[in-house]
Amino acid sequence: MIRTLALIAAAAAAAPSAPRAQDIAAQPWDSIVAQARGQTVNWFMWGGSDQINAYVDSVGDSVLADYGITLNRVAVTDAAEVVNLVLAEKEAGNTDEGSVDMIWINGENFRAMKQAGLAWCGWVEALPNNRLIDWNDPSIANDFGVPVEGCEAPWNRVQFAFAYDSAVWPDRPRDMAGLLQWIRDHPGQFTYPAPPDFNGSAFVRHVFIHAAGGPETLLGPFDQARFDAVAPRAWAILNELEPSLWRKGATYPTSITQLQQLFANREVGIVFDYDPAQFGLAVEAGTYPDTVRSFALEDGTIGNTNYVLIPFNSPRKAAAMVLANELISGEQQLLKADPAVWGASPAIDVARADPVVRDGFAALPRHPSVIPATELAKAALPELQADWLTAIEAGWKANVGR
Repeated sequence: MIRTLALIAAAAAAAPSAPRAQDIAAQPWDSIVAQARGQTVNWFMWGGSDQINAYVDSVGDSVLADYGITLNRVAVTDAAEVVNLVLAEKEAGNTDEGSVDMIWINGENFRAMKQAGLAWCGWVEALPNNRLIDWNDPSIANDFGVPVEGCEAPWNRVQFAFAYDSAVWPDRPRDMAGLLQWIRDHPGQFTYPAPPDFNGSAFVRHVFIHAAGGPETLLGPFDQARFDAVAPRAWAILNELEPSLWRKGATYPTSITQLQQLFANREVGIVFDYDPAQFGLAVEAGTYPDTVRSFALEDGTIGNTNYVLIPFNSPRKAAAMVLANELISGEQQLLKADPAVWGASPAIDVARADPVVRDGFAALPRHPSVIPATELAKAALPELQADWLTAIEAGWKANVGR
């Protein structure tokens, strides 16, 4: 069931006070599970994919059957909406009766919640399935360069990829320079969602990295001088492309969903997504033709990990912990890796899972429209720290989007 933000907030205000005399995460796991029974977890998450929504609803069926927990999936367009909701509750003095129990989150939104004291931390280590997570992997232990430090649990990993219809186009771009030339050579056949749309912002970062000659000078904390050296070149590339974009750049899609629809309607020839599994899901849904093929760029595409976070004022932390533990179980990670379900790359270290799960991953079929994660990983670009993202998005709005 999906309820609006207003209804969720009203329900939370009317809910009985949750026990808060002790740190829930310090309790034995059996006690946490017992406390979670009968609770409802309000999970706020991007709701733009029917297949992902269906998978999450199936998880809800599992936690209801196994633990007596009700999963209430609350669809949002942007996690920033939820950050603002939790911040407003904190500013109103609501420290333990919040309306949000879990958020699908990463990047700038995680940084904002951590810095503002909106994230509940120190609970991830208490999850039994935390043993499956490789915290020695910097791309897991750091969310867009911000140390996780027990404030969120990884859910899945993604890497940016492009797709085209191989029955329409005889060839596709091989690197970023080739993509820029393809756009010029095929007027009207390319566009990107306006930042701060997550995927549109990622495309702009690819151009920014290209303008910088690679990611090396952009890694680490934000540096205004380095930004100022690269930004004019990036804005010049994007502005020069505008006449070759869909509708000659007079308008941009407002979301990745709108870009997907343009591609499905053959209004543009290339689509992209931070989650390549979406291409296969769209083919299976009949939205894209089965001749769609996805590809990486030889000079790399950006990859990252996304997470689930429990806000500091959730009154249902025990149930949120049990749900998070279920999400990172080997069985659930295997299920959502199935191309027929979602095709998402696992956040766990599969080698740490039991033999049945390992064998299951080895036997997974690959959707022909989805580029293998191993091929993508050959040229993975690191995500920039959140301050870089903020500056790039603001710079695009001031110099390109205007």
